[in-house]
Amino acid sequence: MVNRRSFVSILAAAATLPRAASAELPRQIMWDDLIPPGVPYSEIVGEGEMDIANDTWVPIYDANGTKLNEALDGAYIKMPGYVLPFDISADGVTDFMLVPYVGACVHTPPPPANQLVVVTTKKPWPMEQLWEPVWVTGTMRTQLSSTNLGQTGYALSADVMEVYVW
Repeated sequence: MVNRRSFVSILAAAATLPRAASAELPRQIMWDDLIPPGVPYSEIVGEGEMDIANDTWVPIYDANGTKLNEALDGAYIKMPGYVLPFDISADGVTDFMLVPYVGACVHTPPPPANQLVVVTTKKPWPMEQLWEPVWVTGTMRTQLSSTNLGQTGYALSADVMEVYVW
């Protein structure tokens, strides 16, 4: 027979069990999931123009480039991408832009806002893995904002990061 004190202790212990067993599994998404349903990617990128002085093509995005998938606001997700750091410390990177391909925003004009994600993480991503594709898991927010690298459409608070394995 369990006495009252033991019963309360068992309840307290059960309440403090790791949440991993009952944790929400992340919804795995890809870059096309950031575009709202019904908006084809071909309608996001406009014609663009050539920047003769810098010898680069500058895309002109239409209004669809800033339309966000509101179903992702508050969603717990896992998505792949590449790290484009805002700043780097000796420990690694904690604030960066997640981009869909290598060189996005640096060597080429930036993708539209609904194809860029600002990520913050408490655990730094190691500097020696900056060029590796990554999986980022965390809570997504739909949030248009501007950075010195381009306008972004999403913000992600990362819980877990790992190397993306094909």
